[in-house]
Amino acid sequence: MHRFAQSPTDPAFVQDPYPFYDRLRDAGPLAFWADYDMPVAASHAAVSALLRDRRFGREDPFPPDRPAHQAGFWAIEDHSMLELEPPRHTALRGQVLRAFTSRRVAALAPEIETLSHDLIDAFPSGEFDLLDAFARPLPVRVIARLLGVPEDDAPLLLTWSNAMVGMYQARRTHADEVMAARAASDFAAYLRDIFRRPRPDSLIAQLLDVMGDGGLSIEEVTATCILLLNAGHEATVHTLGNGVAGLIQAGLWRDDITPDTVEEVLRHDPPLHVFTRYAMQDVTIFDHTFRRGEQVGLLLGAANRDPLAFPDPARFDPGRFPDAPMPTSFGAGLHFCLGALLARLELLHGLRALSTRRPDLRVSAAPQYADIYHFHGLAALMVE
Repeated sequence: MHRFAQSPTDPAFVQDPYPFYDRLRDAGPLAFWADYDMPVAASHAAVSALLRDRRFGREDPFPPDRPAHQAGFWAIEDHSMLELEPPRHTALRGQVLRAFTSRRVAALAPEIETLSHDLIDAFPSGEFDLLDAFARPLPVRVIARLLGVPEDDAPLLLTWSNAMVGMYQARRTHADEVMAARAASDFAAYLRDIFRRPRPDSLIAQLLDVMGDGGLSIEEVTATCILLLNAGHEATVHTLGNGVAGLIQAGLWRDDITPDTVEEVLRHDPPLHVFTRYAMQDVTIFDHTFRRGEQVGLLLGAANRDPLAFPDPARFDPGRFPDAPMPTSFGAGLHFCLGALLARLELLHGLRALSTRRPDLRVSAAPQYADIYHFHGLAALMVE
């Protein structure tokens, strides 16, 4: 297996990781990324296969001792379905789906459209940051309405969410870990106060009904609410920003925004670039033997730029869908993203409202990506 060194916080890599991914992919189905001390998969075929391979999972078979200052974070995360495997994952996901139905999510489309137009109405004149004015408030307000928490608390939710996802960034420090643990504890306390008087038509109320039937614990309801906000908000913000920049740079901003456009936005510059799995048993795949407990990194961003799956992959081309394979942005298999339908709705109606209302929108300063790997999103998107 070929060995590669590349710091995930190197400024050149942060701005453009795709040339490094090409080198990894050319080395074969698996390559060793020394900075992460693990094999990684970069091709669409290998990443897709590993996402669906039940011999790999999210739970560490040999969980390490965790530092005391991280306890608040793991008190929530240990009950998140994203970190669980069957049978507990199966039971938890099934119970959550009793409340988080596709019909309930689809019914949010008119609200997403109206909220998008309200945000556009409030745009300042002249140059402004589209992330602050649109990409950040849209998904957090949608999630707040879905859950049944006050929209006025959105800034507070954003603060907690940003601190918690910091645990998954390559540049995290001890201070970041302390902030994440504190944010998780504060978020949980906030939700438990909401649980005492839930809005009758809210997702929280329905999750509490499932809990009352013995289907969920209070810890699982809390973790699910936090997961929906953190995963849904963080990913959608980056996808909206990356997508607008990509459409404008490709000269396609005035084109109709269709579901195929959304798929290309998700493929071309996705918000999450690495998803890890543990070998749940000794397993040999792609001529490499993983011992139980060893990790493999699935490079979602690299898989989406595989020329064998997506010819001329650096080109932004919505016309490649629906014939192209599905992007790996939402994962696949057991842990396929629970919020994929909601994210697609937000992207479709958000981008459509923006391009219709602001057809002359242009990027006024070269976009710069933030140092937040495993995530990949802009620090700001200045437009006018």
